[in-house]
Amino acid sequence: MTSPAPDQLTPIRGVQPSFDDLGTPLRDVTFCVVDLETTGGAPGESGITEIGAVKVRAGEVIGEFQTLVNPSDPIPPFIAVLTGITNGMVASSPRIGSVLPAFLEFAQGCVMVAHNAPFDMGFLKHDSLVHGYDWPDFAVVDTALLARRVITPDEAPNCKLGTLAKLFRATTTPNHRALSDARATVDVLHGLFERVGSLGVQTLEDLQTFSSRVAPAVRAKRHLAETLPHAPGVYLFTDDRGEVLYVGKSKDLRNRVRSYFTASETRTRIGEMIGIATGVRGIECGTSLEAEVRELRLIAEHKPRYNRRSKFPERQHWLKVTVEPFPRLSLVKQVRDDDAGYLGPFSSRKTAERAMAALHEAFPIRQCTARMSRHPQLSPCVLAEMGRCVAPCDGRISMDSYGEFVTSLRTALTVDPTPVVEALDRRIDVLSADERFEDAAVQRDRLSAFVRSSARMQRMASVTGCAEICAARRTDDGGWELHVIRRGRLAAAGFSPRGTDPRRYLDMLRASAETVLPGIGPVASASPEEIELVLRWLDQPGIRLVEMDGTWTCPVSGAGRHLTRLDNAHSEEHHHPTERRRRLRPLGPVRAG
Repeated sequence: MTSPAPDQLTPIRGVQPSFDDLGTPLRDVTFCVVDLETTGGAPGESGITEIGAVKVRAGEVIGEFQTLVNPSDPIPPFIAVLTGITNGMVASSPRIGSVLPAFLEFAQGCVMVAHNAPFDMGFLKHDSLVHGYDWPDFAVVDTALLARRVITPDEAPNCKLGTLAKLFRATTTPNHRALSDARATVDVLHGLFERVGSLGVQTLEDLQTFSSRVAPAVRAKRHLAETLPHAPGVYLFTDDRGEVLYVGKSKDLRNRVRSYFTASETRTRIGEMIGIATGVRGIECGTSLEAEVRELRLIAEHKPRYNRRSKFPERQHWLKVTVEPFPRLSLVKQVRDDDAGYLGPFSSRKTAERAMAALHEAFPIRQCTARMSRHPQLSPCVLAEMGRCVAPCDGRISMDSYGEFVTSLRTALTVDPTPVVEALDRRIDVLSADERFEDAAVQRDRLSAFVRSSARMQRMASVTGCAEICAARRTDDGGWELHVIRRGRLAAAGFSPRGTDPRRYLDMLRASAETVLPGIGPVASASPEEIELVLRWLDQPGIRLVEMDGTWTCPVSGAGRHLTRLDNAHSEEHHHPTERRRRLRPLGPVRAG
């Protein structure tokens, strides 16, 4: 069977882009244009005295909402003069807690519109929270902000509602009463639609982008998202030479890429990237796991300069138990087929050195790098004098006796780390008792580096030891996500729609999946990050193992059983940083469950 390219999986589900993928046309959006009158000030300090709203769609009014509201507090005289709403008028009116349910029902499913929207939305959100109502995640259009983008000083001296109502010849004159002002805002909104329509704004998404504080050069590139579908997948920004600048993933490719051209994108580096980008390529994926894996592989392949978390496999570090008459621990960058023991991979040399120090604390093997024959006759080092090395260098210990330490060390690496945990716990106890808390913290970091790396390697080795795992998970719409995992690598991914036989789709996936041959070490077939993504997906509730070729298991006495107490210790340290004795207590014995 011919294997596909490294970043090519086998999707089953496909979505043909249609006109709907271009966005939501403004004519199909229902807008709720709202205006409030208040007693002045800010939410929490003042109250609402009147709500007026007009529901419009495709230029037609389809409903109106108006009510006076008792603000509970007296209306200041200057507000009464301005609005014409007096204390007597609102005395018998309902309070806002009674009005909100009716208003929220009226506005349900709409895009909210207001002139100076932060003011009106701020009051409505605050009162909803105070009275225990869930405020829906409304999309909001601010006509004042939109007007500032398209109205020039020559046309109008300012963007006040009254000024704009005259400019667009509104049929209602604003008079500081909620419903009248809302009606005037409707006319202003339609007038603004005519202006932005000539600039290419035809959809709600275009409108939201246009009204944001975005540089014209960035806004002009929003067309790069037009050809992308509303589907999960991976996107790649490229420059004029075709170089990949940035790789990301999303549940909705089109909406995510659009967001890069709006005010919501504030990252300086990404802003620089958008300025250089001339194209965006989308790769649609059948499942979220496929999208995550594709993203990792593409980042590793292209090493985009604007991905801060680009992965460089060549920077991995391993601890190796060397193969020689008197083995030692060595820091290496790759696993070889040499019958040596390995621990890793570590993402940094510093972490690997911490784990090595933890092992040296538990096992008094040599730390020197000198070559030794079967019968060495060298001078012992200072570690031998301190009792921290059994000193094979001067022949005081035989190869067989030394080998017992090495065998225990190998077991701690791959099966049971308890000797290391107990040795470091004893050391932490002694240091804490002497109030040498900084030194005890160093030992705790070393123990953490070792236990976490050991647990990680055992988990990865368990799944990479399986020639094939076929797993499925039911989706919210009644279909099935299907994955074929071979030696820890995602070989194929697909989707079985509701009402179809998922077994037939799975058979198709297996037949076309990537061929993955066994390799050396737990990360021979895929990167550690990909294997961990696969493991996290397999660990989710509702995952069904359909087929398995191999044994997927971890040792009962393995490092994973120590992680819970280790995490608790670090959490305790975070929440109680002054309780040094308590946070540096040892892990203690843990019985296998």
